[in-house]
Formats: sequence, structure tokens, C-alpha cells
Amino acid sequence: MRTSLAWLNLTHEKTRLLVAIAGVAFAVILVFMNLGFLGSLSDTAAITYSNIDAEIYLISPQALEITTTKAFPIERLYQASGIDGVKRVMPFYVGYLQWRNVETRQSRAMFVYGFNPNDPVFLLPDLQKPDVQAALRRVDTVLIDRLSRPEFGPQATGTTTEADGRKAIVGGQYTLGGGFAADGSLLMSDQNFRRYFDPFPLNQINLGLIKLNDGVDPLSVVAAMRRALPPDVLVMTSEQLTARDRDYWINATSTGFIFGMGVAVSCIVGVVIVYQILYTDISEHLKQYATLKAMGYRSSFLFNTVLQEAIILAVLGYIPGFIVSVMLYELTVRATSGGLPVAMNLGRALFVLTLTVLMCSLSGLASVQKVTKADPADVF
Repeated sequence: MRTSLAWLNLTHEKTRLLVAIAGVAFAVILVFMNLGFLGSLSDTAAITYSNIDAEIYLISPQALEITTTKAFPIERLYQASGIDGVKRVMPFYVGYLQWRNVETRQSRAMFVYGFNPNDPVFLLPDLQKPDVQAALRRVDTVLIDRLSRPEFGPQATGTTTEADGRKAIVGGQYTLGGGFAADGSLLMSDQNFRRYFDPFPLNQINLGLIKLNDGVDPLSVVAAMRRALPPDVLVMTSEQLTARDRDYWINATSTGFIFGMGVAVSCIVGVVIVYQILYTDISEHLKQYATLKAMGYRSSFLFNTVLQEAIILAVLGYIPGFIVSVMLYELTVRATSGGLPVAMNLGRALFVLTLTVLMCSLSGLASVQKVTKADPADVF
């Protein structure tokens, strides 16, 4: 079996080959990390909604996403309850409190969800426990997210601290995650929400949650609600609201732009690295390539040889880049206490592999011009 000229060219200088592989792997890691963070922006937008038992939401038109919601009259929720197909309506409150770390005495902003404990708002298994339900109903008692940052301090049940200067007792834990919007979160009853956010009135809500009867088409109910309700609220399905939040984080914030730009810059870095490697290799073997042309080999043969080198570099660089990226994903999840859902998936792995091959092929196309234009008479 014949060994390809492309492989022989690459392995002739093993040190240069290792440098080239490292360069491609570095570019692959950069692409994976930026795509991972960009993907986590999209995933965190859906975390809350995917854990709420509602198909339709009422929200203020002024809200950018769930952490920036504006209050609107609870009457809109009562009006929506009269639409055919509605099974249950539930008021929902959100806001930020300054949570005090009992050990360091420092305060950090904690995101808060408030709701009536009698309403089955969340699908979280922890909230089905009788002791947790009882804790929700106690005065100045809250539940804390296990995925909250360690900087918030002890999270054990019974811990007593302050939230915006008011006594706060940890009555239990749940698992949700906040992502980029919040480093930690609390659940509390609507009555406790009123106390902590005084003078916030409970007849002003941040979100209206609507549960439909089985078999009812959410889109038809949304259409009916939009006709019946005034324009001071938006009526959206869970999927529509999730897509709206995702669009905000990815397209309307600097965070999404930075990670998107990071992917583009990573690709440029990879193209430049591979181009330099291939161009140097071609320059040093220009006489050999010219000899091949003098022997009758067509430019297409030389073109294919350089392109094969580029693809080999892409595959050899992708493998270690993929392995390191998986390790960095796991490290990121641990560093954020599980707050960022950064995980490898098949779609992303195949996308980056394709992108790496295209990236290296582009470098090959740019560097091969020197070979195809080489004139044996000029070289010698």
C-alpha cells in the first residue's frame, strides 16, 4: 500500500507537525468554548420556563426577559381566566434582594421568585415534599437554590441571615440554576414576597401563568386572549416566551455578541495558523513540487496533495481539541456550581469538526496557489 505524499510531507518534520496540530487544537478549543457559552445563553433562557407548569404567559411589553419584567395589574390575569380552555391562572412575582452571607457579612444580589404556595407553579420535585411546603408558608422563610454561588454563604436548612435588612430563614433547598441572569435564586410565598419588597402590592404581578385544560390548543387560546386583553400585556406561549428571551440574550446583549465574535476570531486564528504551516512547507519543498510538475504531474495533483495535508491537520488537531474541550466544559460546570449548562452534544461536535475541516481547507486553498503557479524553469 502506497503512503500518500501529503502524509509524508507532514511527517517529514515531526516538530513542525506537532506545532501545527497544537495550533489547530487551540483554535478548536476556542471555538468549542465560545459555542459552549453561546449555547448556555440559549439554554439558561429556558431553564425557568421548562420548570413551570403553564402553557401560556402574560408579561409586560416593557420586559426584556424574565429578570427585567415590569409589573402589570392582576386584573389581566382574571380576565384571561374567563377564556375558554383555561384551567387555572397563577400570579407570579420576581425581583432581586440583597442576600447577606452570614460568614463574610457581605451582601450580593439574589434573584427571587414569589408565588402562592397553594398554586402548583413549579414542577420541581423538591417542592412536593410536605416539609418544604410547610416551610414556604412560614413568615420570613425562603427556599434557596442548591446551584447558588458559594459566595452567598451557608445554605443549610435553618440558616438565619438577612435579605434587604430583613430577617431571612432558609427553610429548604431546590435545584434550578440561574445561568447568566443570576448567581443564585430564592423561592418564597407571595406573602413573604410582599413583606420583603414592601410596599410592593400583590395586585401588581410580574408574570401571569396560565394552565390549560388537556387537549386545548395553546395557539388558539393565545389568539383569543390577545383579542380580549388590552395592549398593556403580551400573551405568549411558553415556547414563544422562551424564544423571546433567547433572542434577547443572544442578539440584544453584549454577552451574545462577544461569544459570537469569539467563534469568528477563533476560526480566523485557525486559518492563519494552518496557512502559515502549509505555506512554509510548500516554500521549503518548492523545488520538489516543481520537479513533479516537470515530470508531468498536473497542478490538480499538487492541489489535491496540499488539500489532503490540510484535512489531515484538521482531523489530527480536532481530536485533542475535542478531548480538552470536554474537560473544560466539566471544569466550567463545577466552577459555576452547576449554574451554567455547558455540555458537549453530538450536534456541536459534528459542527465544529465540519468547521475545522473547512477552516483548514480554506488555508490549503490559499497556500496552494504558490504550487500551482510554480514554473520549473524559474525554480531551477
